[in-house]
Amino acid sequence: MGALELDVLLGDVHSLKQKRSVVKPVVAELRRRFEVSVAEAGHLDLHRRALIGVAAVAADAEHVRDVLAACERLVAGRPELELLSARHRLVGPEDD
Repeated sequence: MGALELDVLLGDVHSLKQKRSVVKPVVAELRRRFEVSVAEAGHLDLHRRALIGVAAVAADAEHVRDVLAACERLVAGRPELELLSARHRLVGPEDD
């Protein structure tokens, strides 16, 4: 299992409503393309920042790493967003 936190800065956004119109399609695309659990998980009251949380589960840790890296690349490649930071975490059976 792995988790990814993506801290992003939004471009020309002046309200929370505009923020939702930018973040919602990104969340939907991550969910659809990579079959991960994803949600806006932080900076909810700021209109130019978003924290997007992604979680992936698979039997193979390398597959989880690959999926999370692909999610990060997708977000980094979006012209309407600036990726400020990405934090990856892997959790395995030995982490109980």
